[in-house]
Amino acid sequence: MADAKSVTGVHYSPAMDEKTHEQTYRGFVRFVEIGTGVVICWVLALAVGGIREAWLTAIFGVLLSGVAGTVGALAPAIGWKAPFVVGILLALYLFFA
Repeated sequence: MADAKSVTGVHYSPAMDEKTHEQTYRGFVRFVEIGTGVVICWVLALAVGGIREAWLTAIFGVLLSGVAGTVGALAPAIGWKAPFVVGILLALYLFFA
């Protein structure tokens, strides 16, 4: 059963570590954003390989999205923008090649 004494509504109780909870939440949200961007790149790379029959380009897109995801994870200022750029490049190749 939940301990109702530690729930104070909007504020954290003294027994809870507010700073750690906020850091964990921000890290989780950043991970989800970057991970979603990388998976979208994988789907676009599969579409490039399947529709355009450009499997080497698709493999390069998957590898590049992994590198972009790593850069985004290591540089919080960049974050989800690195996989987004790779996704845009793959989408442009898919529609205009």
